[in-house]
Amino acid sequence: MGNDTVTLTDNATGKHIELPVLKGTDGPDTIDIRNLFKELGYFTFDPGFMSTASCESKITFINGKQGELRYRGYPIEQLAEQSSYPEVCYLLLYGELPAPQQLEKYNQSITHHSMLDEAIRRFYSGFRHDAHPMAIMVAVVGALAAFYHDTMDVHDPVAREIAAHRLIAKMPTIAAWSYKYSIGQPYVYPRNELGYTANFLRMMFATPTEDYESNPVYERAMDLILILHADHEQNASTSTVRLTGSSEASPFAALSAGIGSLWGPAHGGANEAVINMLEEIISSGKGLQHYIDRAKDKNDRFRLMGFGHRVYKNYDPRAKIIRKICHDLLAELGANNPNQELLDTAMKLERIALEDDYFVERKLYPNVDFYSGIIFRAMNIPMNMFTVIFALARTVGWLSHWMEMISDPEARIGRPRQLYNGYQKRDYESLDKR
Repeated sequence: MGNDTVTLTDNATGKHIELPVLKGTDGPDTIDIRNLFKELGYFTFDPGFMSTASCESKITFINGKQGELRYRGYPIEQLAEQSSYPEVCYLLLYGELPAPQQLEKYNQSITHHSMLDEAIRRFYSGFRHDAHPMAIMVAVVGALAAFYHDTMDVHDPVAREIAAHRLIAKMPTIAAWSYKYSIGQPYVYPRNELGYTANFLRMMFATPTEDYESNPVYERAMDLILILHADHEQNASTSTVRLTGSSEASPFAALSAGIGSLWGPAHGGANEAVINMLEEIISSGKGLQHYIDRAKDKNDRFRLMGFGHRVYKNYDPRAKIIRKICHDLLAELGANNPNQELLDTAMKLERIALEDDYFVERKLYPNVDFYSGIIFRAMNIPMNMFTVIFALARTVGWLSHWMEMISDPEARIGRPRQLYNGYQKRDYESLDKR
């Protein structure tokens, strides 16, 4: 924190106010406006929180102009190349990379908590057979508070840690069972000898009638997707978790709210939209330039899905990483796999867009969603599970922010202000006079 200030003058009253300028370890300086209303009687107006820092955090840093993403200071490129999802989870939760003994202890704890209470298994049968897996996930995660209420004291650090481990451990089981229920197959229980990602893939694709062995390329692709989606600073779902948790609600309630936010197509459903767009392009028989022209036409509602990002004004660093594993996976499947045309179309679309002045000037680069949907499709994961896997990956990020917020002595219950534009005071008229 620095000692710089900015001075604001109210032209109507001539009053002045000195506002501190807060300096983080990286990123833009931030003006502390907490005394603005108290001293001058003004709120600030910032729809969508485009210029507002809602909290102080040490977890994730994004430099949108440079296309940088770091977890606890470590570049995402290094973590994607050298780390594993459980190790990244430990890093996000505890702030440092684990020593071998620490990682072993953490993995043992996660393995210990991976099963669900059998009553939760029966809970699934209450949903319609065609229920969306995200609807099931929202409900089941929220209902965990009814089964694991021994860790409901959010002010107890030990209880918080147990709750966090439980959620990280059980989320693959919840996700896989949501899928199994949606297709009418028996549930598959977790296996303690398997790693986190291998366990999830087995619970997704195994059946009681035959053994399932995870393809190493599939496993690496899924592990990478989980790493790349583990956290992304103060996005809509993370902010929802923080806001819900600020009332001292249980972590199960806070994460259920976050999953609901993620479910929105503008947040977690973007990779589904990419697949839909690519399939529309392929089935139409029209050239790619036709769709490029439509995307540039301001009177046409068509948009190139998977290009551009709210934060990144450069190439999304996650897209560069996932692009390679996308190629590796499709090469593993062979040239005759039905998803090759999807990848070919995506690559041509990317090439055209990156050479077109319209997209270059607006910095509309491919983002992580552009490739992740293709990977899921190649692995025979249906589109209604795309966002479920996103939620599985982001669980550790949500929990890291929730734990940081709860332990922050400066934390307050969230209470945004508003610019009111409704009626001024008016008097009630009885029914016979209206």
